[in-house]
Amino acid sequence: MMRRATATATVPAIALALVALLPGGVATAHGGGETLYATKTPYRPQQDARTYQRVPAGFVPVFTENVSRHGSRAATSGEDGELVLALLAKAGADGALTSAGKAFGAEVQGLLDAMAKVGYGELSGRGKQELRDTAARLRKRLPALFGAMPAKNERIDVVSSGKGRAVDSGTEFTKALVAADPALGPLVGPARTDADLLYFHKSAGGAAYRDYLANDQRLAATLKKIREQPRTDAAARSMLRKLFSASFVNRMTAADRVAAAEAVYSLYAIAPSMSAEGDWHMDRYIDSRDASWFGYLDDAESFYEAGPGFNDSDITYRMADVLLDDLFRQVEAKKAGTSEFGAVLRFTHAEEIMPLAALMKLPGSERPASPSRPYTYADNVWRGSSVAPMASNIQWDVFRKGSTYLVRMLYNEKETAFKAGCRPVSRGSFFYNLDELERCFDRAKAAR
Repeated sequence: MMRRATATATVPAIALALVALLPGGVATAHGGGETLYATKTPYRPQQDARTYQRVPAGFVPVFTENVSRHGSRAATSGEDGELVLALLAKAGADGALTSAGKAFGAEVQGLLDAMAKVGYGELSGRGKQELRDTAARLRKRLPALFGAMPAKNERIDVVSSGKGRAVDSGTEFTKALVAADPALGPLVGPARTDADLLYFHKSAGGAAYRDYLANDQRLAATLKKIREQPRTDAAARSMLRKLFSASFVNRMTAADRVAAAEAVYSLYAIAPSMSAEGDWHMDRYIDSRDASWFGYLDDAESFYEAGPGFNDSDITYRMADVLLDDLFRQVEAKKAGTSEFGAVLRFTHAEEIMPLAALMKLPGSERPASPSRPYTYADNVWRGSSVAPMASNIQWDVFRKGSTYLVRMLYNEKETAFKAGCRPVSRGSFFYNLDELERCFDRAKAAR
């Protein structure tokens, strides 16, 4: 989620800035459990389905629903790549490139060409496969549910934020379901858009949140304090020294070094998402220790802007109420006999998954930070790579026996307990009575 000071500038402006302030016409643009790619981490399921707990005796699956982030994608623009290419070109003209720097330009250009072909911000080949594979595992997990849906004429509702990569994720997901069982085809409803539900951080319900991002001085001061630690410039120097001569790097200001290093890191972080389009070797040019530091900076921004945030405020996640309410509403409609759906499939973005995880207190998202003690990897387990990687998902499977309904939650396909205070049907079980979840989440109060 990095929002660098250069992010609002055009690529030519950035390139000119990087080529103007150093001697000779070189310019700069002002501007415990470590993870390398933060929220750009490609998806993988977190548990083998063969190890899931057995469904309690007599219960049959009657409904399933999800909230899924879109799959792996290209970068949203070519800005970082163009910035790096401009800097490499200037250094080359000055004779200031290392052997690695000389090779890095071709790697960057190849990645940019591949992303332009895919479409900036659009699903990559890997992203499409992530969604297809998740759909296949869903159907395999609940064969009785999907097998009974055609005879019961229960529909599959598909809803997204309306953004291209989310819409396409829904398409890939449902195509995989239908490919495995063509009888499901007529049940897949026309895909619909609900930005209030699945893009709430930019919708009317997120107005206070957007004001927090733009104007909260404590947020700005905390992120500035984290970003301006000495290690940031040290990591930037280390990263850039692999590509450029020491004198070239030394002539840059600290802010310009960090801006350039962040651009390099962003290319490093997005490359795994583009693995179907090319064989990239970013790890040849970037030390994992430096990448980990910039991954931490990215995680810190996500933590305070869309995760648990400060321990005296819920501004970063209370707007996710609309999504949690819909999860409950769909299950309650199934129990009441008023639902026409056998499955409800939602496709959204990291900016929705992270606050929903914080609101639900999912593993890793239970602990906000004290204003006096900023978030670090050492004292907080929150990681973008596990909370909201590409194609991350929260799934609720619903089972019925008579008038009793049980809910099992999977978080990135791992059986996951509901928050503290919610009692499962038995000690250690991942199955919860719907009535108990309504009590635990105070649904009676929410309905008023």
